[in-house]
Amino acid sequence: MIFIIINSNDSREDGRSFDELRSLKIESNVLKRADGSAYLELGGNKILAAVYGPRESFIKRLLKPNTGVIRCRYNMAPFSVDDRKRPGPDRRSTEISKIIAESLRPSLLLENFPNSMIDISIEVIEAEGGTRCAGITAAAVALADAGIPMKDIVVGCAAGKVNDKIVLDLSEKEDKEGQADVPIAIMPRTNEITLLQTDGILTEDEFLKAIDLAIGGCHEISEIQKIALKKKYEESL
Repeated sequence: MIFIIINSNDSREDGRSFDELRSLKIESNVLKRADGSAYLELGGNKILAAVYGPRESFIKRLLKPNTGVIRCRYNMAPFSVDDRKRPGPDRRSTEISKIIAESLRPSLLLENFPNSMIDISIEVIEAEGGTRCAGITAAAVALADAGIPMKDIVVGCAAGKVNDKIVLDLSEKEDKEGQADVPIAIMPRTNEITLLQTDGILTEDEFLKAIDLAIGGCHEISEIQKIALKKKYEESL
């Protein structure tokens, strides 16, 4: 039984309206030993991202003479979910690592760093739905914090279908019990989409509405990304 949308005002179980994000907090420059880092809280999600590089890699076969290479490692801590997760990489984390790397790559000027590697590490400390989009958002802030040249700061958000209504930023319960999920990542200055996935069944109109809603959420989150990066320099003055 799907529970999510309640009462005549279309509010959700957690009290949000259909187009409202969960509470969001982003901090940059949180790890001293990383070249760039970020910490993000989105609802019940707590995510730490670190960037190392550009640097030469000891794995020579991965390097390219005409461009830099981005490598991402996404990991959920065993204690990040209610049912303790088995430690170490699994198929899902490997897939999401690749998805995040592909989502970030279009924004990076990797041609400036031939024969170099940029490593991104994303650690999910607590999970509450939408960790891939939150991971993309945190990783992009960490890349900017590291001073990596970019066309734009990529940002991720999702919309979905719950009780036949299109809603923004699904919680874990909405994601599991809803009808569809549409994660998206964009470069906000141009609205160029770098990630688009769909899980579930949507009509064409619902799909387009979900994309528009998710892009709007991305722009809201983008402003918080900028504030987090500016704060680092304001505090150093």
